[in-house]
Amino acid sequence: MRRFQHYIDGAFEDGPAGFESLDPASGEAWAIMPEAREAEVDRAVMAAHRAFRAPDWAGLTASARAKLLHRLADLVERDASELAALETRDTGKIIRETRAQIAYVAEYYRYYAGLADKIEGAHLPIDKPDMEVWLRREPVGVVAAIVPWNSQLFLSAVKLGPALAAGCTVVLKASEEGPAPLLHFARLVHEAGFPAGVVNVLTGFGARCGAVLTSHPKVAHVAFTGGPDTARAVVRNSAENLARTSLELGGKSPFIVFADADLDSAANAQVSAIFAAAGQSCVAGSRLLVERPVKEAFLERLVAKARAVRIGAPDDPETEMGPLCTVRQRDRIEEVIAASTARGARLVTGGDRVGEAGFYTTPAILDCSEVPDAPCVTNELFGPVLSVLAFDDEAEALRLANGTDYGLAAGLFTTNLTRAHRMTRGLEAGVVWINTYRAVSPIAPFGGHGLSGHGREGGLAAALDYTTIKTVWLRTSDDPIPDPFVMR
Repeated sequence: MRRFQHYIDGAFEDGPAGFESLDPASGEAWAIMPEAREAEVDRAVMAAHRAFRAPDWAGLTASARAKLLHRLADLVERDASELAALETRDTGKIIRETRAQIAYVAEYYRYYAGLADKIEGAHLPIDKPDMEVWLRREPVGVVAAIVPWNSQLFLSAVKLGPALAAGCTVVLKASEEGPAPLLHFARLVHEAGFPAGVVNVLTGFGARCGAVLTSHPKVAHVAFTGGPDTARAVVRNSAENLARTSLELGGKSPFIVFADADLDSAANAQVSAIFAAAGQSCVAGSRLLVERPVKEAFLERLVAKARAVRIGAPDDPETEMGPLCTVRQRDRIEEVIAASTARGARLVTGGDRVGEAGFYTTPAILDCSEVPDAPCVTNELFGPVLSVLAFDDEAEALRLANGTDYGLAAGLFTTNLTRAHRMTRGLEAGVVWINTYRAVSPIAPFGGHGLSGHGREGGLAAALDYTTIKTVWLRTSDDPIPDPFVMR
């Protein structure tokens, strides 16, 4: 059985205890993961704190930090196949997606390498003739970066990239569910030549690892991706250290199809939005809102595509949908589907277990037009379950789309340009895709509001989030300071 290690203060080590990681395709243990507890978390944070002030990191120019990030990008690209194989084995995500996604992750590190020497201050036209005043943007300090198991190389890149570009140091906590890729990624950080303590990678459980990390007095910023319930605990913990928080949480994203849309293209996009990655994506387009005149025709297309999805071993390049990551997810999905049909939702297709081994389920579509408050409509399921609602006009489409406490993403399909602009203004979402879905780039900020969190990842905005502003006053007069009891 394979064994993985933590990376703390430039060294690899075992945890005080270990735990088994299950292969979602078989349900059997395949690796032993190290478990970080209070002592390991404290050592990692203190190592990051020392590194933040040490000259071999703090004394680097922005251009020198950029070279390290470029080197890391090259290594991620070199080992993309191995990282993808680990992610597929430990999480059940299909290999055709992990390979493509991780190969693109290198571009995030390259983007932030390019930004490192472009984080600028400013000169202020101050209203005092004998003063020069300017602003410096400086790194905020130690960052606690916490990522879930899904898309973990990507979700860590959008935190590590901007934080390192800004000059921060990082303690990265991988999810205890499927941490293998990030624990291997630590070896690339080491090979890239980052000074000891600048990046630390560990994994562990909530009370003895996550809670200790997010409340640690030397942590200045917590960057968290996960669910709203855990985010509330993170925010409560941050009251202990008054750390900043950026929260990228879940979603119940609307996928809106008007009658004038290209229905074939929209159907492919809807399949991507909810059945790709087995629906285990924060931006999953899990609520289909379709204009009533084309509802049945569009639903017919979707049902045919859902039934044709090739379910199989995640390491098979021909597989289109693999298992869910955990048995807990599968059981919850089954419970919510049952509760929804009991309320009056019509199960059009799917929702069945596949095989005896692993955590497989078939793509599910429920028509909820008569029960718009069914549990499958209102709850984020993190699985391949699509809830369908019909609408009659733009106003109703917006009402349904915005009828959620989440506000992460939305998809809009129409050939009417003026309608697209009207709908975009009205949609309460941090990201709106028009006639496409699940497109990302390091150049474009990503994030939401409401239960979907706050702050942005990607783009220049993310790098600035890891800085603080220092205001510098310089008096240019050689005359003695006048009355000391009068504020200038």
